[in-house]
Amino acid sequence: MAMKMNLSTIIEQMETGRQEAALTALQSYNQEMNQCFTFSSEEERDRQHLGELVVGFLNRELQPSCLLACLETARILSRDKHCLDPFICHSAMSTLAHYAGIAVTSKSTPARIKQEEVHGGENVSINSELLKVASPFSENPDQEVIVEALKSICNILLHNETGQVEVADLQLINGVAERLKQCHDLTWSHEVRFFDLRLTFLLTALRVDVRAHLAKELHGISLLGNQLEATLSLCWPNTFEVARTGLEDIPPEEWPPLSQQQTELAMEILKILFNITFDTTRHKVDEEEAAEYRHLAAILRHCLISHADGKERTEEFHSHTINLLVNLPLPCLDVLLMPKVKQGSIEYMGVNMDAVNMLLEFMEKRLDRGHKLKETLLPSLNLLTESGRIHRETRRFLRSKVLPPLRDVKNRPEVGSSLRNKLVRLMTNIDTSVKDCAAEFLFVLCKESVSRFIKYTGYGNAAGLLAARGLLGGARNSGVYSEDEDSETEEYKEAKAHINPITGVVEEEQPNPMEGMTEDQKEYEAVKLVNMFEKLSRNNVFQPMQLCMDGKMREMTAEDMHRVVHNPFLKPEEPANSDSENETK
Repeated sequence: MAMKMNLSTIIEQMETGRQEAALTALQSYNQEMNQCFTFSSEEERDRQHLGELVVGFLNRELQPSCLLACLETARILSRDKHCLDPFICHSAMSTLAHYAGIAVTSKSTPARIKQEEVHGGENVSINSELLKVASPFSENPDQEVIVEALKSICNILLHNETGQVEVADLQLINGVAERLKQCHDLTWSHEVRFFDLRLTFLLTALRVDVRAHLAKELHGISLLGNQLEATLSLCWPNTFEVARTGLEDIPPEEWPPLSQQQTELAMEILKILFNITFDTTRHKVDEEEAAEYRHLAAILRHCLISHADGKERTEEFHSHTINLLVNLPLPCLDVLLMPKVKQGSIEYMGVNMDAVNMLLEFMEKRLDRGHKLKETLLPSLNLLTESGRIHRETRRFLRSKVLPPLRDVKNRPEVGSSLRNKLVRLMTNIDTSVKDCAAEFLFVLCKESVSRFIKYTGYGNAAGLLAARGLLGGARNSGVYSEDEDSETEEYKEAKAHINPITGVVEEEQPNPMEGMTEDQKEYEAVKLVNMFEKLSRNNVFQPMQLCMDGKMREMTAEDMHRVVHNPFLKPEEPANSDSENETK
């Protein structure tokens, strides 16, 4: 057990330059600070000096034990964002990169390192034999050394912009990519693979240039798709159908859960892929790119129907999968429906709906939780909306689950525990993006038919989306949808004439407030009401609006309001009857 020392004593031992003294001192420090992630400002200068001494040692030929101790100390010190100066210069970053085995081979790099002042004005060079130990191409790489160096680089990336620039300039992503290509090589430990991926994730999250370089020059979609395939031990029974090796004939519900290590690696890969596909939907993809995305979508389908070790882990895994699916070009998502229907599969119209059903169940879980709906619910809801818009079978399956033939005409659409009720409640959510997304989903399931949309949600709930689209007058929205039927139930047919379109339910008949009034009394009340509106409008309490013939709203002037007095029952020209549920659109 290492003897406990204070920081000043450790620095004194390091300053002797002797490896034995340094090893004892650093082992003591590392043991004490291993789980420390917050640092006091009092010893800030001493920690910085210790960092300089450690970097100086790393540029010497060291015994393996001393080398590992130095890298462990570098990892601990790099957690402190205020003491990173010794580690973010070009020479120090190059040193860490070499020990991590991801330095790009360059004859000029050692020369530059040799010329730079590393510590105390001394010009030192990295021992080439020592670097070979950590090289990914050496026969017996010291993987503990690699992991410690990778952790230090990750810490630096996380805390320091200058360090991010240096890592990008050193093109470390190229070195990481070379090792990622060895995804089927059993040489590399789980930790090396994990921190290679973590480093790649941080780089692609923080540096747009690195993100683009990985996606294009390094063929990141294919590279990481292969990595995900190897991690999950997948095989391809058919072109766009994935199975786990050795479990090709076993139904998904009988698959064993993914191991913790598989899930950890897979989620890192999914996060990197999300970063490099972030703007995919904003540009057209060519045939070669589309094939890559379809290949990836098939793997993601497998992720959707797989389970990790535990419910929380499974949900997190599925969440990363869905976030990535949202980024893929919509036409490429047809592979979600391509696998053959097998025993135990959910079949609809002859199509395998396992993946779509999993998306729907995931969305409902997030909806029921009600926590941070914008971040947790919208990705799955958006994905279902766009998939339903472009794929007929998906839309009809979703509609059968969310908007089955209407029977309940006594309760408001937002009242109840069905998925329709929950989504209609979201249409009045305080968060605009949430309510818009919920409304859009239901509107797509109604084939963008205004009458059908009002039927399932009530005019009051539907008004926001209809106003935004200029559809309050009842006109149809643009869109191309296949023909299907919305057969009305007997309950709905009987109650249809008595349903209040605003609330969407049958209500008790209310007495007519104007009953028994003369025409003069009615006009008096109308003028009184208009004057109240005009007063509120002048005081900027609210702005009266009126519906134009194009279905859009415009402000009402005082003249408009007084004009209405003379014909209080004036209505805009009725749109053509669009209540037919069977028309093609």
